[in-house]
Amino acid sequence: MQNVTRATFNHVMVPNYAPSDIIPVRGAGSRIWDQQGKEYLDFACGIAVTLLGHCHPKLVAALTEQAGKLWHLSNVMTNEPALRLAQKLTAATFADRVFFCNSGGEANEAAFKLARRFGNTQSDGRKNQIISFYNAFHGRTLFTVSVGGQAKYTQGFEPLPGNIKHLPYNDLATLEEEISDETCAVVLEPVQGEGGILPATQEFIEGARRLCDKHNALLIFDEVQTGMGRSGKLYAYEHFGVTPDVLTSAKGLGGGFPIGAMLCTQKAAEVLQFGTHGSTYGGNPLACAVGEAVLDIVNTPEVLAGVEARAKLLREGLDVIGKRYGIFEPVRGMGLLIGAPLTAQWKGRAKDIVNAGFRHGLWTLVAGPDVLRLAPSLIIAEADLAEGLKRLDAACAELAGTAVKKASGG
Repeated sequence: MQNVTRATFNHVMVPNYAPSDIIPVRGAGSRIWDQQGKEYLDFACGIAVTLLGHCHPKLVAALTEQAGKLWHLSNVMTNEPALRLAQKLTAATFADRVFFCNSGGEANEAAFKLARRFGNTQSDGRKNQIISFYNAFHGRTLFTVSVGGQAKYTQGFEPLPGNIKHLPYNDLATLEEEISDETCAVVLEPVQGEGGILPATQEFIEGARRLCDKHNALLIFDEVQTGMGRSGKLYAYEHFGVTPDVLTSAKGLGGGFPIGAMLCTQKAAEVLQFGTHGSTYGGNPLACAVGEAVLDIVNTPEVLAGVEARAKLLREGLDVIGKRYGIFEPVRGMGLLIGAPLTAQWKGRAKDIVNAGFRHGLWTLVAGPDVLRLAPSLIIAEADLAEGLKRLDAACAELAGTAVKKASGG
């Protein structure tokens, strides 16, 4: 087998990523091991993806069984795993119809195309405005990155798709001022992920639903990151008691196997008639077989209740560490999607904490430069949670000690 190292990346890969020096080669549960055999606790889950840990035996079994039967058909034919997963998703949610694809970006692309087509069926071409929110993240296609409210992801890619309006998140008054009968959709994350793990308020969610109803616009929830049990419910909309017209799901849906889905009502689905949208790999039998196994495990009272219990332990541990080193403000988030905002003296240093965590055998994430993001497995053992917090404490102690040393001139 050809030997590869981190240096190989610089010679063969497009430089749009800057991966760490670590190359994992094996994973089991909430632990991974690199090429040198060093072990790391995983509090990142591949950005909230491997929600049942690495190589969960039931997911491995589902994939292995399906791999011996049928790999691919395309959308010229349907297949049993796709139909079973769609049945279970519609039975468990508000949705009447499902469209399968391969990622969260593709799911959102489908949702935004549906929204534009919905608007065009309701008017003479004037109802096409999409309202989104600053610091949102909806994907990396040109359409989805334009709907997302972060200029750093669109600079240099102009001209961008038009008639997309960005507003302040959780600002219902401004939304009420800006929405109109020319708005075809309002899209929001129940918890802004890349924007700093900021949960929506109940007032904001309820108001968005009311205003969309008033102006005959679709309410789209991007639950790519909050979905599949991560919030403590199967989908985060359930916490608010507010139902969207369209919901996008990916990340945890495949537990690490690429799959995305757009869930929607019958009314919304009707505008995507034959030939209006598609995906060669969407509804792939391998992906859907794994997705069905994930859903069967996650959508149980035991797992969902366990999310809340684990989240409580993690929040409490982060608060202790934050106070000990003066490093974190009170944590925020929903379920096991947790953000630890940095205090004023630590602003801009979230990546430093991630890197220190790696040195101590812990994998975490950032949500912008000022927030540490944690998204461990939904079924992570409590002993692993405790050990991960211990390693995070050591990482913060290292950084705080370095800061003290520098301040004293050492």
